[in-house]
Amino acid sequence: MKITEEYTHYNVDFIEIKSVRYIGDFAVRIYFSDGVNKLVDFRPFLESSLHPSIRKYLDESRFKEYQIIDGNLNWNDYDMIFPIEDLYQGRI
Repeated sequence: MKITEEYTHYNVDFIEIKSVRYIGDFAVRIYFSDGVNKLVDFRPFLESSLHPSIRKYLDESRFKEYQIIDGNLNWNDYDMIFPIEDLYQGRI
């Protein structure tokens, strides 16, 4: 019996965040490189967290200081960052 292994190369598109617009009340609209955009509400996540390093972002002025770095949405030099797959699905 001869055992062989097939190698199949799948072409996976690389999705990144191109821009973000603050809507208000801790919600942002995220625009992705493939043209998709999603509204993501961060308030439930922030309010349910017990950790002070997350809860500090309930200060709206601090929350609005996000940046796009290497196609990812992050706060304060990776203090808070989320998987791009979750953001793409509109959830965290």
